[in-house]
Amino acid sequence: MSCCSSTPLLWLFLSLSSSLFTSTRAEVPAVIVFGDSSVDSGNNNVISTLLKSNFRPYGRDFYGGQPTGRFCNGRIPPDFISEAFGLKPAIPAYLDPAYNISDFATGVCFASAGTGYDNATSKVLNVIPLWKELEYYKEYQRQLRAYVGGKKANLILREALYLMSLGTNDFMENYYTFPTRRSQFSVRQYQDFLLALCENFIRELHGLGARKLSITGLPPMGCLPLERATNILGQNDCVPEYNNVALEFNRKLEGLVVKLNRDLPGMRMVSAPAYDIFYQIITKPSQFGFEVTGLACCSTGTFEMSYLCSEYNPLTCSDANKYVFWDAFHPTQKTNKIISDHLIPLLLAMFSH
Repeated sequence: MSCCSSTPLLWLFLSLSSSLFTSTRAEVPAVIVFGDSSVDSGNNNVISTLLKSNFRPYGRDFYGGQPTGRFCNGRIPPDFISEAFGLKPAIPAYLDPAYNISDFATGVCFASAGTGYDNATSKVLNVIPLWKELEYYKEYQRQLRAYVGGKKANLILREALYLMSLGTNDFMENYYTFPTRRSQFSVRQYQDFLLALCENFIRELHGLGARKLSITGLPPMGCLPLERATNILGQNDCVPEYNNVALEFNRKLEGLVVKLNRDLPGMRMVSAPAYDIFYQIITKPSQFGFEVTGLACCSTGTFEMSYLCSEYNPLTCSDANKYVFWDAFHPTQKTNKIISDHLIPLLLAMFSH
């Protein structure tokens, strides 16, 4: 069932008002998404993994109160970005059987919660590796050409805004959890290993026609509720080591963006600076209208995500707008919107012409 089928009038109104409000921004005909749970709109629903969110309380603040497979109580950043460019207010997951190429022509998500740049990361919870996301994209290209014709398809693929957001799982789910990569790489070597994989992916994406790309680096991953809950010796504060790794990775990523903009003909690429605004929200929550930052809304707010999040747990919060985090790993819709609103002016300036 479509995520919004229960509220068709609301969906129509949002779509119309969105397109009227931004009717001059049609230069981006589609938003195409790669990455992990920060941007997955439901692909994990249909694969054999424990990492799912297609049940309440996930989605309770989404259109119609429907869980979609987004790891959030509502919308995630690609949804807000799509709407800002005058496109639909929610981007469908490519593997969702409720949608087809007519829906995907203006926006599609290939992301898979739990994945990373490193293939080993996707194996931890049996999710879609990044190379497979690219294979789905190639399949999508063929479908799009059959649907709108080669010339129009090539225009859509060239002018579309591509979003990439991943990397956190490579560190938190893989490097710092299992010994294999730590025995092979120092943390800085692992950063470089991931960035080499990132570069290869973007070069391949460019070879397939992508020209407008926004890539998001790592968040302040030492401040995730899961990390704070286990930082007992640090009085459950943020873990500086993890935040410093994220900052260092992001600096290297910015250097890669400069290099690829220079190397790849016609490429317009930006590193979306989400870390600072996210860290401000976490450390100065009252300035953004939040009351709780160290704990998440779901269950005890310390370690629960996916199936451990239960709407029946008496500790699950009633108002997610007071919380920075929805579950132990993911921000609330309100946090996603603040971060997106911070990034959107840069994206519009860079890509809407």
